[in-house]
Amino acid sequence: MEDMIDGYKDTRRILRALRTLVTNGAERQIVGDMIGDCDYSLQWMQTGRRPGNRRGIERRAAYQREKLMDPIRMQSFVQASSGGSPANLSEDQRSRIREVLSGLTERERDCYVMAHGECFSLAEIGRMIGISKGTVHTYVQRAQKKISDKLGDQAVL
Repeated sequence: MEDMIDGYKDTRRILRALRTLVTNGAERQIVGDMIGDCDYSLQWMQTGRRPGNRRGIERRAAYQREKLMDPIRMQSFVQASSGGSPANLSEDQRSRIREVLSGLTERERDCYVMAHGECFSLAEIGRMIGISKGTVHTYVQRAQKKISDKLGDQAVL
């Protein structure tokens, strides 16, 4: 990796020298873009994350990273399939999920199931239900809090 970084630095140095020699505006722009691409690649390799991302996943709060129910199980619950897939749920697991979801309001349940069971984005859910994305986010957060409180020390579904 260090050899690659050194190669990009050498290329960037050569391109900077070339940019001072080029007089044509269009060619100068192309060389400038190439320098920008080298800078972007170097920053990515040196930091280990995409340049421009201000908040990596490791810096998010615990409640933002937390998935209260296994998304695969939630999707299996919504699809109610009974084939031979290992993701299929037993009747006991289905009843536990129904019980947990029964503690939510209808709107919270709809938003939570659509977000985690049907994998819709918050914006898509908002358009379908006719509410704002922020309101959907609030409903999903409330649902997650209620589910977390109801599950307590039980294993994650």
